[in-house]
Amino acid sequence: MTSAQTGLARTGMHALTEKPQTSRRKGSVKAAQRADMIEQILDTAELLFSRHGLYGVTLKDVAKHIGVHHTLMNYYFEDKRALFDAVVARRAPVTSEQRMRAMDEYATACKGKPTVEGALRAYLDTDLDLYIKGGDGWKNYAALVAQMANTPEWGAALMDRHFDPVVLRLIDLLKKALPDCAEEDIFWGYHFVTGALMLTLARTGRIDKLSDGLCRSDDFAAVKQRMASFLAAGFLAVCAERKPV
Repeated sequence: MTSAQTGLARTGMHALTEKPQTSRRKGSVKAAQRADMIEQILDTAELLFSRHGLYGVTLKDVAKHIGVHHTLMNYYFEDKRALFDAVVARRAPVTSEQRMRAMDEYATACKGKPTVEGALRAYLDTDLDLYIKGGDGWKNYAALVAQMANTPEWGAALMDRHFDPVVLRLIDLLKKALPDCAEEDIFWGYHFVTGALMLTLARTGRIDKLSDGLCRSDDFAAVKQRMASFLAAGFLAVCAERKPV
């Protein structure tokens, strides 16, 4: 083979090896662009759903807020309900897994002898930390969860699906902390816990007005300092009042 032929062969081999690399680069760029667009859609939908609820938002609203044509939305999500479910499912495992881990670690640390406040802090403080540190996205998600918890028509089933295991883990710890307490009182206690938490996550601004600015509904750090202690006292008071003689 002549030197010219050798050069052509090398050039040909280089071209053959270059095409797949170029194709892979293009594929990875497209995948990154797709992932970025999905995140942008989810972030925008999360913001709008948190303000207006499931029925107050359309795919066109999301597209307009992003600045893209509404037909692009159907390329990524079949319909609005699919988008809504994806918004909920994106963060639900994060908060559930962190709270579950915190309660498991607390159960180990307390050597099977939990206190009511300790159990509540593992459940509540871990979640509040997400909203304190997670930025606007997590605050929007918090408001959306508060809507879900108070909307039986479209929210209750999602709450059951995503959050029942972590709630039942808390109930288990509370039963161990209050072995003489009637089971119904523990469940009622949880009912009041979730009510206080959901009102906090909703950030309605009502406490801001009532306190003339002394308290702020978005001050999750202040809530974290007080909520578990306050609610633990409620459990103890109710269980003491209703303790069998």
